[in-house]
Amino acid sequence: MEPIFAQKARMNPLGHLARRIAAVVATVSTLAPASAIAQADLHPDVAALAKLPVVDSTSLRAMVVHLAGKSGKLLARFVVPPRSLAIPILANNLNYASKLIPTVQEITGASKLGRFSMITMKSFREKVAGSVGGYRVGFWPEENGRLRSEAYENPEGFIEVTPQNQDIRVSEHFQLSDFLTHDQKDVWPKYLVLREPLLDKLELVIEDLVRHGVRAERMRVLSGFRTPQYNLALGDESGRARDSRHQFGDAADVIIDNDDNGRMDDLNHDGRVNFSDARVILAAVERVEREYPDLVGGVGLYHSGGPRGPFAHIDVRGIRARWVQGGTRARRHRARSTKRSGSVKRVASTASSKD
Repeated sequence: MEPIFAQKARMNPLGHLARRIAAVVATVSTLAPASAIAQADLHPDVAALAKLPVVDSTSLRAMVVHLAGKSGKLLARFVVPPRSLAIPILANNLNYASKLIPTVQEITGASKLGRFSMITMKSFREKVAGSVGGYRVGFWPEENGRLRSEAYENPEGFIEVTPQNQDIRVSEHFQLSDFLTHDQKDVWPKYLVLREPLLDKLELVIEDLVRHGVRAERMRVLSGFRTPQYNLALGDESGRARDSRHQFGDAADVIIDNDDNGRMDDLNHDGRVNFSDARVILAAVERVEREYPDLVGGVGLYHSGGPRGPFAHIDVRGIRARWVQGGTRARRHRARSTKRSGSVKRVASTASSKD
């Protein structure tokens, strides 16, 4: 079998966006037979031009277990199509390239939790000015010359969400519609940025809560992906950060809402719903990050979300960050692990640590 680094070298002409496909290939290369190393059901023309093998979806079932994340509960993977500029026959025709590749490839029977989906995103290059199709998204920090680090690079692509596919489950407890921006209600299709590590972390937090005797049948996402346009419109008084992680698909504001009343539950069983219940979620995140340091990120605790009560922000930004907002003793701080031994250096908060 051709070494995986050689496969990556052949894929380099496809550009920056091909890294996600390469990552999926790399994940399974040592765990699956050569015939299973592929993106799901690429159109033969595109597969040939991109030098990727075509594999019938049924042959992917054996490797789904390796794509289900650390939690084992992911039900979707998001991949980007080849860059058409690297394919002469499709040059300058991204729409044609997208049509050749199924947007959602269901792999039935692949998981005990439900159907596993390979979802092909639209390339970020299909964004024209501030819109993707008829859906307004605005401009990311990198587009505005504010690239602070790799973590703030433009998204690789957008998941196209329609009335027909919005209920697709992307993990045991979540579906696509849970993470949509709360605007443009009558505009379809909508476009979503969502990263698998966030889903994995949320599932692990739920699992940890249950393991520690906390009922957590439903984690409700109050705010998932926010388009830059929507994030900007929220204004500074909302507490949102200008370069919020919500814009990059790796953050969510959540509550545990088992009774489906739209309000945080009494997680510590003290007979009240208050800030202490948000701290129960923080404790779970701390335990998950200790066990899975590659899922490290931010946790913000908010005293009140209006009638929803307290809530927690969780993200996978790649560095440790903690803050508290609201309340008479509000404080914000940012903590970053400085040594693998676990010692932590606490530094003053900045706006970049929020949200």
